[in-house]
Amino acid sequence: MRRGGTFWIAASALVLASCGGGGSGSGSPGGGTGGGGPTPTPTPPPAGQVFSVPAAESLSSAEVGTVVAQAAAEARARGAAATIAVTDRVGNILAVFAMPGAAPLARIPAAPDGTARDVQGLDVPSAGAAIAKAITGAYLSSGGNAFSSRTASMIVQEHFPPAPTTAGLESGPLFGVQFSQLPCSDLAARASDGLIGPKRSPLGLAADPGGFPLYKNGVVVGGVGVIADGVYGLDTNVLDRDNDVDEAIALAGTLGFEAPVSIRANRITADGTSLRYTDIDYNQLTAAPGASFAATAGALVPVIGYYSGAGPQAGSAYGTEASGIRASTAAEFANRDAFVLSNGAGANRFPVRSGTDAGDIAAPLTAAEARAILEEAFTVMSRARAQIRQPLDSRAQVTISLVDTRGAVLGLVRSPDAPIFGIDVSLQKARTANFFSAPFAAAELSAAGGEVPEFVTRARAFLGDPNALTGAFAFSDRAGGNLSRPYFPDGEVGRPNGPLSRPIAQFNPFSTGLQSALVLGNLGQHLAFVTGQSAADTPRACTSLPGAGGGNPRLANGIQIFPGSVPVYRGGQLVGGIGVSGDGIDQDDMISFLGLHNAGVRLGGGLGNAPADRRADRIVVDVAGRQVRLRYVNCPFAPFLDTAAQNVCEGL
Repeated sequence: MRRGGTFWIAASALVLASCGGGGSGSGSPGGGTGGGGPTPTPTPPPAGQVFSVPAAESLSSAEVGTVVAQAAAEARARGAAATIAVTDRVGNILAVFAMPGAAPLARIPAAPDGTARDVQGLDVPSAGAAIAKAITGAYLSSGGNAFSSRTASMIVQEHFPPAPTTAGLESGPLFGVQFSQLPCSDLAARASDGLIGPKRSPLGLAADPGGFPLYKNGVVVGGVGVIADGVYGLDTNVLDRDNDVDEAIALAGTLGFEAPVSIRANRITADGTSLRYTDIDYNQLTAAPGASFAATAGALVPVIGYYSGAGPQAGSAYGTEASGIRASTAAEFANRDAFVLSNGAGANRFPVRSGTDAGDIAAPLTAAEARAILEEAFTVMSRARAQIRQPLDSRAQVTISLVDTRGAVLGLVRSPDAPIFGIDVSLQKARTANFFSAPFAAAELSAAGGEVPEFVTRARAFLGDPNALTGAFAFSDRAGGNLSRPYFPDGEVGRPNGPLSRPIAQFNPFSTGLQSALVLGNLGQHLAFVTGQSAADTPRACTSLPGAGGGNPRLANGIQIFPGSVPVYRGGQLVGGIGVSGDGIDQDDMISFLGLHNAGVRLGGGLGNAPADRRADRIVVDVAGRQVRLRYVNCPFAPFLDTAAQNVCEGL
């Protein structure tokens, strides 16, 4: 999540030691922050492979019961009544447990000015909140990084790192990621699909502390999420340490399933700032490992659309057919170590194919072109130095998605140990870059319900262009993200909000602007379904936008507003979008931008990135007499492991 530029405007105000989770941990079960020692080097992959494939580990039903019992024991010791959820790595819900007296609902905070837009101020099912936290711990983590929902809180707010004293810094590097894994996503599987992942989340990703990943033998196998305090919120001040009851209870659940000390978030930096894993040390817990589930007071509770309530379930082993993610065959991808999504019976859910938009554009992407784009992007990833993985000099691991102008998936490929959250997010990014670069963007947004059409009017006024969003400019997710921040330019206090954002007084991560407004109806319908107020679940397609070519809306899993995508052009004609997610945002930018360029070279020219004079970094906005240019992509320093080349995106 490294970003270049002028980030460190006020970095001297930070005490970096306060940003590391845990204490010395020398004698605690999970090691807290862990001791020192030499920096480990990446484990070499087996001969003939680029990446190491995670071992086939999974949670047994008995282990799921142990996680629940340990968390409940800590809750009792703290006088709290908790709702506890456990998932496997791909989001299958293995248990939802309510202790006696556990509140059925949790409140989402209102905006700073007390107003409530989108999901601000709502009461949501506690079970849904616990599930979202568990999924967050599982989905954001891998064999190279362990992130918690507290980590998520730190990286999705309007300033990074978030604190009263850091106003004026840029927004979090994963600003907006909380609106992914949505219950309406056409990519995310549902409980009715069996053990096939990745599964959806009832509330997207969580920024409320109390969600952790679970590990066995160094392999992430799931997550645990807890809510007991009745508030589904976030931590707005990373410079202090909280005694958060949800976090303590969830951390107790990880006993015996702790993340390796060396890969916890506090061992990973973004722009020189240590991320936060937990504010609670293991030695502050009262629970002991191995508590008995059978002796635990409370009950497993069914959650409509997620969990039947029929006992703790065993998880699926990631990488197997049951997980919905498996190694690709040589016929699917030429790249070694490529992984794909499966339907559980061996069939690739998103095989490489040609564009579906022949009725809309003159020359859609062919299957050969789609394959070249995905394979070349995978090759760039395979050479790239990771930002968020330990040990240092590990290879980046991401998911790569390609879509046509209708938003239809033309192929999806990932590395073996890329975080799961990046699957849905990479598709959101690809669709977002395609959509906002297209001639139909303004018309389709204007045809949507609710507040959505107003964002077109705001964008045109802000940009001083009555024809904005009609295809004149190519928008990457970085460029669109510039317009989606509650300050423009990003982080500059006192400036107006971007036209696709809420004003800062109305903003929090539960109401980001166009991103949240597009899916508000879907979220409302789904929560009514989960609580039994409605028999109809949200459709398998987000937004109220018109369908494309008689199918789903072009943004059928929502939009994303942090970097990592570019539109795909054939000459001056938009033909699709490529999205990348799973490592640092500059790495994601580079893999999409450079991978697309290399594919064009491989194919003999004609296909590639947007013409330079069409890119959104040609747009200049007047801010109080100051000229501010949008950004397009930002590639990292010293990006590759096999060369010392710099400025690898320059001039392309």
